[in-house]
This record gives sequence, C-alpha cells and structure tokens, in this order.
Amino acid sequence: MRKQRRRPGPLQWIGYAFGRRLPDSMRDWVRADLIGNHAATRHMVRGLVPFTPLFVVFLLFPGELWLRGAMVLLALLLALFYTVAFMPMNRAHRLAKHGLPADLENPRRARQRELERARYAARYPH
Repeated sequence: MRKQRRRPGPLQWIGYAFGRRLPDSMRDWVRADLIGNHAATRHMVRGLVPFTPLFVVFLLFPGELWLRGAMVLLALLLALFYTVAFMPMNRAHRLAKHGLPADLENPRRARQRELERARYAARYPH
C-alpha cells in the first residue's frame, strides 16, 4: 500500500502554483497554505511562478542588460500588483477548488477582527 503524501512534491507544487488541484490527502496542507501565518507572502511567491518563463524570455531579448533588466522589473511589478489585487478572489477560488469553505480565514485574524468589533460596539453602542 502506498503512503499518502501530506505535502506536495516540487512538480505538484508547480502545478498547484499554475492552478492545478492537489489530491484530497493534502487538503490540510492547502488550508494551512491559504489561511495560515504568512499566507499573503506565500500567495505572492506562488503568483509569480507562472510569470517566470516570461521573465526569462525578457532576459533573452537583444539589447543592453539594463534595458532587459528594466523589462523584467516592470513585468515583475505588474505581476505583483495583480497578484496582490486579486488575492482574496484567488484564495476563495483555491479553497473552493479543494473542497474547503471559500470564506475560510486565519483563526488568529478572525479573533482579532471579533475583538475589534467588540471594542467598537462597546465604545459606540447603538
């Protein structure tokens, strides 16, 4: 009998970065990846993986190295902008794709939000 993996291997992770669904045995890893501590940083790194071939192509263009570097930098900044801008939608889509609730959030952040709401309600009662 084959042992179930709890974490994706390198090829599975690259597929995951491109939007592929991981096996159900890795659902806990997906949950931790998408809502755990440092999930935003992981999302930004994962979001840049599909752009890596484009960055390499830009480096192969003819011209001065500084110009090719500027092309890569511009592409990197645009990729980061869109990765961050669509982070909540992408997270919800990945959660749903792996059979998890789309509105799942970091438990620590949820507690912090509830405490802030309670403080606000205490300070400004209706």
